[in-house]
Amino acid sequence: MLHDRDIREPLFDFLEEYFGKIRIIEEKTTGRSRADIVMVTPDSLYGIEIKSDADTYVRLSRQIKDYDRYFDYNIVVAGSSHGLHIREHVPDYWGIITVEQMENGLDFYILREPQTNPKAEWKHKLSILWRPELAQLQEWNDMPKYKEKSKAFVCGKIAERIPERIPEERVREQVSEILFERDYNEVDAILSDYRRGEIQKKLDQETDPRKRAELMMEQAKSRLQLRQAGRRRKRSG
Repeated sequence: MLHDRDIREPLFDFLEEYFGKIRIIEEKTTGRSRADIVMVTPDSLYGIEIKSDADTYVRLSRQIKDYDRYFDYNIVVAGSSHGLHIREHVPDYWGIITVEQMENGLDFYILREPQTNPKAEWKHKLSILWRPELAQLQEWNDMPKYKEKSKAFVCGKIAERIPERIPEERVREQVSEILFERDYNEVDAILSDYRRGEIQKKLDQETDPRKRAELMMEQAKSRLQLRQAGRRRKRSG
């Protein structure tokens, strides 16, 4: 019987061989579900759900709804115990990859190619990006910065411009480029640096002494977090 842990690493090798240039992001929260794998290609995001021989279909309907909001394409990777029936449990536009244990390792077979997901929503797909990454997307597309607004607000504003003002093909490629360049070892530094920059902009404009003091305290806290992140990276290295 194949378990999830048996399938993952060989699956990564298969995906790279089949799709070419990819980046794998594991265990990404999508709505109320957690995507086993997000596969980034130069112009698309793929949601990949693993159903090993040890798994059931109990949560699959909920997972399908969540995956469909976030990804350009979706694929289910099914163990041999699910191979005969998996078509009955996923939409026609979902791809299906089956996996079987052979004498010389695992054998992956594309039972059905994934088709474009008709239910994908840009505001959800964009939410996969960090706030500084969204700022980069805004800059590339000559958009207002919406400094005081939430991440959800910014995602909505970008989504409103697709495809009328921002070509869909362009933003798909931009999202992929950002995710290819993402450095998880620097996540604390990136987010802290972005926040410190935003605080400094507010300080430059604020004249009220009390509010300036509050902002300076925020800025000091952000610097402390950045130093702590640096020490953690140094120890882990």
